[in-house]
Amino acid sequence: MKTARSAARTNLTGWTLPKLVHTRGGATFDPRSDVWAYRDNVDSVSLNFLHTDGLSERLRYNLKCVLVTYAENSSACHLQNMFNRFLDFVRFLSSDRRELIDEIRDTDLLSYRDYLHAATAWYFGAIAGLLKRWHALAIDGVSAEAVHLLEALRIGGNQKGSAVLTMDPWVGPFTDIELKQIRASLDENFERGALPEGDYLLAWLFMALGQRPVQYAALKIRDVRATTDHGETHYSIQMPRAKQRNASPRLQLRDRPLIPQLGAPLQTYAQTLRTKFGPLLADPSDAPLFPASDRLIRETDNWPPGFKYHQTGKVLGRNLATTLRKLQVRSERTGEQVNITPVRFRRTFGTRAAQEGHGELVIAELLDHSDTQNVGVYVAAVPEIAARIDRAIALQMAPLAQAFKGVLIKDESEATRGDDPASRIVDLRIDRSMKPMGSCGQYSFCGFNAPLACYTCNHFQPWLDGPHEAVLDHLIAKREQLLATTDQRMASINDTTILAVAQVIELCRCAKEASDG
Repeated sequence: MKTARSAARTNLTGWTLPKLVHTRGGATFDPRSDVWAYRDNVDSVSLNFLHTDGLSERLRYNLKCVLVTYAENSSACHLQNMFNRFLDFVRFLSSDRRELIDEIRDTDLLSYRDYLHAATAWYFGAIAGLLKRWHALAIDGVSAEAVHLLEALRIGGNQKGSAVLTMDPWVGPFTDIELKQIRASLDENFERGALPEGDYLLAWLFMALGQRPVQYAALKIRDVRATTDHGETHYSIQMPRAKQRNASPRLQLRDRPLIPQLGAPLQTYAQTLRTKFGPLLADPSDAPLFPASDRLIRETDNWPPGFKYHQTGKVLGRNLATTLRKLQVRSERTGEQVNITPVRFRRTFGTRAAQEGHGELVIAELLDHSDTQNVGVYVAAVPEIAARIDRAIALQMAPLAQAFKGVLIKDESEATRGDDPASRIVDLRIDRSMKPMGSCGQYSFCGFNAPLACYTCNHFQPWLDGPHEAVLDHLIAKREQLLATTDQRMASINDTTILAVAQVIELCRCAKEASDG
């Protein structure tokens, strides 16, 4: 009998599991165990064969032999996916039979294909790929009839792009209003110390670059670059190309420029980490840019070679999503809290690139795809995110978006700076009588454009009798003008402010009705 590695190209029907498997990424594990759990660079693997209790011992053993070849030659993510898809297949087969499964038959495949629905139809393609390799390796367990069926069937691939094409409000791209709300909430929570610096900068990198969690997990301090040219500092980051079928996600790096507003604080943050990891690593530049938790750093000794103290991509993405859900940003589409996940930032990045007129080749390069087969959906969609907004729509959407962050007051007597005339917010373009819209409750200098920036600021205190209707009319007229002379992206620049003003108008109406009643 030969081991899985040495017999990979033979026609032997008897296979013996080796005592130790070396993965493509350099990890090792014992495949005879019922649980395969290990770190492979910035990926994690957890395969529990005890969950395949519907299989006979012989078929479970042969399944391990097949999956060893995936562990040796494919990414950890692909191995995990193959196991998960086969596990779903086994659970389906076991649901209506009492005897153990000792062979995969053609009738099993037909039943499973009929069981899947549109969203999960691609599972069958994954199962077909695994079973074809199973047969090619001459390992027992797949009937000849099943193989003939797979060869005869036309098997579709994974359904791509439905979340983007439908602008799904839960998993698709963010609208411009949602994205602006997320950005504003990020800044606000970071300024008041409610958001860790690493999470804050990571979220901005997701929005700025649209890369995958595994790529950010593989980043190191040395990847943040700053160069000076004629007195001007330019910032960039070397992004690992983590999904290019390489053994290590850092074999290829791609330079991505950063705006100074992000590059400068990221450079300062990297220097802080360099000091922290100085006592822990011979070269602190080798430290991860977004490291594992302090508890794991203290308690874990077994780190993958070259990735000491790194998080896995899954953990990084999950932790960031958990942190950002605390922002409690509301969606103007659903009225519910926005579901903020890493993949939605990526889909938004691709969608906005298409809206700006970039073609498939450029979008593929920006999203770090090796080809254009998965980016056509962005160009095909070019969704009308910046939908037409008039007064009626604004008043209807305002309660859902919750864009107004300040506090409505009766008049100047209730203002935080009621004794300071300079706190009054006025605009001659909107009201030539100089009637104030409200008061500013901030004591420090503010360089934002009043009154447009005021309505989305948490320091703004609008007056009950302020000319808010005139502000709304002014903004909608300006939007129509931009829509006629430029494009929807420019026209929608003040949409969040429009919703905030509309919300203030509704709050004033409710307050006056309560007072009259």
